[in-house]
Order: sequence, then C-alpha cells, then structure tokens
Amino acid sequence: MSRPKKNQQEHVVISVEPTQRNAAHTRARILEAAEAEFGDHGFDGVSVRQIALRAEVPVALINYHFGSKEGLYRAIFDMRAPMIVDQRLAGLRLAEMEPDRQRKVEMIVKAVLVPNLHMRSAERSSSYARILAREVSDPKSLDRKVIEDYLDPVAYKVMDALHRAMPDRSIEEINWGYQAMLGVMVFTMADMGRISRLSGGRCDPEDEMATANHLVAIMTAALLHARVSPSSPNE
Repeated sequence: MSRPKKNQQEHVVISVEPTQRNAAHTRARILEAAEAEFGDHGFDGVSVRQIALRAEVPVALINYHFGSKEGLYRAIFDMRAPMIVDQRLAGLRLAEMEPDRQRKVEMIVKAVLVPNLHMRSAERSSSYARILAREVSDPKSLDRKVIEDYLDPVAYKVMDALHRAMPDRSIEEINWGYQAMLGVMVFTMADMGRISRLSGGRCDPEDEMATANHLVAIMTAALLHARVSPSSPNE
C-alpha cells in the first residue's frame, strides 16, 4: 500500500519543481523589463501593461507576483539595494580600521562609489542608475519612501564615518560632501555616452577601474581639502 503513495509524492515533486522554476524565470523577466521601462520613463511614465508587453507576460502575472505597480517598483530596489548596501557596509568596516586620515577618507569614498560603478560595468546597463536619478529628483518619491527605506540607513553610517575621520568638519560640510559623492555616482552611472563624446573617447564609464580611480581621487581631495568659511552673523 505504501508503494502508490511514494509514486504519488514523487509525481507531486516532479510537477511542482518545473512550476517553481517557471515562476522564478517569469518573475526575473518581469523585473528586467520593469527596470528598463522605469529607467527610460520614470515611475509615472510607465503602465503595468507596457511592462507586461515588454516582458511578454499577461498583466495578471505582474499583479500576481508583485501586487501592484509600486510593489513591482519596490521589488527592483529589493533586488538591487541589498547588494550595494552590503558592499558599502563592508567598505566602511575596512575604513574604520585604517589609522591614516587620508587613506581612511579615500576608503570611505570607495565604499560609496565603487559598488555602484561595478554594478553598471558588470551588467552593461544604466537602467537602475537612471531609476535612482529620477527617484531622488521626483517630488512624489517622498510618498513612496523608497530612498528613505532602502538607502537612508547606510547614508547615515557613511556620514558618521566621514565625521569620525574628519572631526574638524562641520555637519554641513559632511552632509554636502556626501551629497556631492551621490551626485557624482548617479550621474556617472546614468551616463549614456556624453563623457565619452566630450573627452574624445578618453573617458568611458564602462571602464570601471579607470572611472573609479579618477572619481575616488577627485572626491577624496574635495573632502579633505575643500573648506567653507563660517558665515558671519551679518551674512
């Protein structure tokens, strides 16, 4: 009597496994299509139907896997942000152990810039960077709280690390320095060929090492040597 039961269980496993694989493949295809569409058109410029057409799936499957357009949008950050955050935290831990001030600041800058530059280079895509660029400049992003939820926690850690490395700097200098790093990172990740055109091909964001070397050196020097004179009470 136990023999048919075992066969039945094997049949269930055999039938379920392909379904699970298909579901994972479908989900990945939807995310890839959504990332490209949101990168090109922004959150409000894309419909679920457009994403479904690009992914070649029924609209119902997007709702099944992600619940809503915003659920799908946040799933892109679920996919991308943890890897970036983990690498950034690992870089900050290494920087914390460095006794030399200049080297410490350089390592903090690398922790901010390099993970994102590597993502662009490895995937040959600027879609996520363009999503980031749109999200930080979209007034409606305050309602979605994507940046606040996924990236603000590590941002505070970066600024704390900078302040410990440069305790003589004001809170304003630290915050604006961090903002400048983000601007450099996002603009470079989102670049669609302008810097290559302007430089006659000498500067290419696809060259991860050269890009990182230049940007890290520039931002490290700016953080270490650029100072703002305190404003007088009459200004």
